[in-house]
Amino acid sequence: MDLKSIIREIPDFPREGINYKDVSTLLLDGNAYRKAVQELAAQCMHKQAELIVCPKARGLMIGAPLAYILGTGLLTLSLPSQPEDIFTWHYDLEFGDRPVELDRGMIKPGMKVLVVDELIATGGTAAKTVKLIEDLGAEVVGTVFLVELTGLGGRVKIQDYDTISLVQYNY
Repeated sequence: MDLKSIIREIPDFPREGINYKDVSTLLLDGNAYRKAVQELAAQCMHKQAELIVCPKARGLMIGAPLAYILGTGLLTLSLPSQPEDIFTWHYDLEFGDRPVELDRGMIKPGMKVLVVDELIATGGTAAKTVKLIEDLGAEVVGTVFLVELTGLGGRVKIQDYDTISLVQYNY
């Protein structure tokens, strides 16, 4: 199945010259969605992860069914306003600063973690998520993306980690 042909491209969004890759059309196609998640799960089975961390809510679209198949826990970094012993973390993106919060007790030292998101472009979000997980003492066993924009250097920022992407666009 050609998953790339199912993903919609929106020209000049969020700014001129960028063709946004909208995975919503893939998610609407039950067979394509199942195929994508099953393929990612097959490629991740050997990693023996205990937890999947999704740095953004959009990553849950891939991370949740992947966690279910792999039998791991699931955590999404959240926007500020949680109670508990919170670690607040700010990171810069190409379109502005984004704070996230995490209860320090959710990721335990030595835990094996997969970072999962729907897309990697410049790699800033993935790299900062990896750093946060390692700062908390866990081990990142890989990074997983449905879509990769290969020409934007994202993989370079996480080059020390086994990285899986199912669909690549030479951007």
